[in-house]
Amino acid sequence: MDKAGDGSVTTPAFRFGTDGWRAIIGDQFTFANVRRCAQGVATYLRRTGLAERGLVVGYDTRFASSEFAIAVVEVMAANGIGVFLCDRPAPTPVVGYSIVHFGAGGSVIITASHNSFLYSGLKFRPDYAGSAPPQVLAEIEAAIPDNDRIETTSLDLAKAKGLVEMFDPRPAYRAHISDLVDLETLKSAGLGVVVDSMHGAAAGYLRSLLAGGETYVREIRSTKNPAFPGMDNPEPIAHNLRPLASAVRRRGADVGLATDGDGDRLGVIDERGNFVDQLQTFGLLAYYLLAERGQRGAMVKSVTSTDMISRLGELYDVPVHQTAVGFKHLGPRMVEVDAIIAGEESGGFAFRGHIPERDGVLSGLFLLDLMVKRGVNPSTLVRDLYSKVGHHFYSRVDIPLSEEARPQIASRLLGLEPERIAGLSVVSVDRSDGVRYGLDGGWALIRVSGTEPLLRIYAEVRESALLPQVLKECRTLLAV
Repeated sequence: MDKAGDGSVTTPAFRFGTDGWRAIIGDQFTFANVRRCAQGVATYLRRTGLAERGLVVGYDTRFASSEFAIAVVEVMAANGIGVFLCDRPAPTPVVGYSIVHFGAGGSVIITASHNSFLYSGLKFRPDYAGSAPPQVLAEIEAAIPDNDRIETTSLDLAKAKGLVEMFDPRPAYRAHISDLVDLETLKSAGLGVVVDSMHGAAAGYLRSLLAGGETYVREIRSTKNPAFPGMDNPEPIAHNLRPLASAVRRRGADVGLATDGDGDRLGVIDERGNFVDQLQTFGLLAYYLLAERGQRGAMVKSVTSTDMISRLGELYDVPVHQTAVGFKHLGPRMVEVDAIIAGEESGGFAFRGHIPERDGVLSGLFLLDLMVKRGVNPSTLVRDLYSKVGHHFYSRVDIPLSEEARPQIASRLLGLEPERIAGLSVVSVDRSDGVRYGLDGGWALIRVSGTEPLLRIYAEVRESALLPQVLKECRTLLAV
């Protein structure tokens, strides 16, 4: 932060991206700045009358997450706001469900989700337990004080005043999940499951939920390690899941399931050790709800996600809504249209009957239920899906991007109007989030990440040979 001449501290760019505020620990992510953000949340809660219902505060397994969470609690206590404080690291969706369980006014979670170990973050969830919409985040940003002179009340004093209740978030979540999926059937199915928790907050959840039957669950990378060794970041995508793929092959397991740093995303490895990409997983989960559970209702997807959802919508005569990236867009739309599922390319999926929030644990359980109901392995499930919607091939390229380059890239994106990409005609252009080119045989999208210093290029096509060409030509368009 820059010091002003009068000794005060000028406001850094508290920019809430697609899912909260994230910054490098010790640089922008400091105790002083966390307290300032917490005061912005407290002011919002008091202004809206939600403060009376209290706030749930949770945290992940990153460096000093519990200490940053306590800093939030101490600010809330100074504002007279009661807090339900998790007594251990917990996944974002578990903290989210705790809002519903307590009838709280919202939650704050200290987490940087899938970002590298250098980062931490702060997520706010309103009383309906989904991602806060842009207008709410804007109100919180506007309420953040322009200096770090924030009043606090120590945790011990807050407890003595009855303003803090410590709680274990697991039992209520487990009881709710058991209402959404038949755990006893999954336990007795005799599946072999390997779970990669990526040293994150969801460690132990799938294992404990499925314990006590013929199905076995083996965990890897289940210990707390804020350095996330062996991976660039705890994101459940192909190059980070090589240890899981090896474990599935070595054990002869039926499936491998991975959750990200805060447990709201799912990655899948099939019985052969091959990655089932996020778009295929979204298609499978939507197909499961429509075909196996007989649910009907709208589906919501982001601009970065698969056209397979649109095709399933046509086949089952249900509407499909498309939004900008991030559950701050997807979640509110899901609530608005009472969708059966909402999902995005990152591997985050939300379901009707649960909170309007991504949940990697529940997503994994639903996929296992689909396997049991169909009696087939994941690779066969993908083939069955393709028999309904046609083949779809997807990939993404991430390009490091400096903060200085962001406006230059944004300017270039405005001027890109190709007629063809890799020989495919451009039939539509969507600029709601980056630029998405509808192609006669797929789509391509170029956008700047809202959570990381990256330029991302996405593509999904019907012919596998075209995929690298589409990605290459998009990169050439931007000269990066």
